[in-house]
Amino acid sequence: MTAPDVASAPDPAGAAPRRRRPGSRAVTSLISGGVLLALLVVAGLLPVPFVILSPGPTFNTIGDVNGVPLVEISDTTTYPVTGNLDMTTIREEGEPRSPLTVYGALVAWIDPNRAVLPRELLYGDEETGEEVEQRNARMFSTSQSNAIAAAMGALGKPVIEDVVVTAVVEGTPAFGSLDAGELIRRIDGDTITRPDDVVDAVRAKPVGSTLVFTVERGGEAVDVEVVSAPKPDDPEVPYVGITVGVNYRAEFPIRFTLEDIGGPSAGMMFALAIVDKLTPDDLAAGGHVAGTGTIDPAGQVGAIGGIRQKLAGARGAGATLFLMPDVHCEEAQGHIPDGLAVVPVSTLQDALDALATWRTGGTLPTCPAS
Repeated sequence: MTAPDVASAPDPAGAAPRRRRPGSRAVTSLISGGVLLALLVVAGLLPVPFVILSPGPTFNTIGDVNGVPLVEISDTTTYPVTGNLDMTTIREEGEPRSPLTVYGALVAWIDPNRAVLPRELLYGDEETGEEVEQRNARMFSTSQSNAIAAAMGALGKPVIEDVVVTAVVEGTPAFGSLDAGELIRRIDGDTITRPDDVVDAVRAKPVGSTLVFTVERGGEAVDVEVVSAPKPDDPEVPYVGITVGVNYRAEFPIRFTLEDIGGPSAGMMFALAIVDKLTPDDLAAGGHVAGTGTIDPAGQVGAIGGIRQKLAGARGAGATLFLMPDVHCEEAQGHIPDGLAVVPVSTLQDALDALATWRTGGTLPTCPAS
């Protein structure tokens, strides 16, 4: 008698059904799917060479920050101001400051108020986060100095020029001895009045000479010794490893108290704040104005980055009038929020004229139609 095949034998009454073991193809598919999912998760968390620009906070340049005037003017006559003259900012995410993932970039890509840009458009290949912060701090300081010069020019007031250390290169003779922002008063006892005076003084002595820099540090004159070294690209020429420029100031103290912000784009709004506080005209007249733009000592307004994000940030903060460099007209088209009037300007005087027209209800200039 032949025994029945086990697979075909009926289950005893009440017995639980047998579980089928998955075949090799099913097991392979499950493993492959898990691996693929894990790879996608890992890939999504890897850093990518992009930077996200988003609307940042606004700061009222004629108002206070933490109870302190953002632009503080003393020892001269000032006038009451009302309303807002907001400087606008952008937030940056991504290298070299912080890593940006694929998922983060994709989320930002679909947001109309954010922009995703290749890193190389904004930063050098080897530039570190610390270097970016130092560069932005220098530009922010320069924008304040230029704003003072432009405002004094608009008001017909004198401006004083000082020679200032704008940067100290790491690993050079001056590194650790001189600091960016210090005013250079004398070198070896000779008065310094122009940036070229510094170059002439350093090169007047052979490589290896000790130079005595008299700088203004913390409001006091301090003597600092620096030994010159061969210039890397021309060993016959002595150098100390600093760059210098001109710092502009008024005959009375003007102090900017905002911290942890960088870049040059607040220059025009700083200049407007100074003019507002030093004239009887109430530039904003209680209204909410915002704007952006670099400024040079002659009052020329220049291009900035992230105009679309700044437009969104300004309207989000409540602004109804926005002043921007005229070179951004084409870029801003189609991205102007409802309820925000945008006026292109090329000089500080253009901005002052636009505010005067706005206060009287006149017709404001607009970008040309494309």
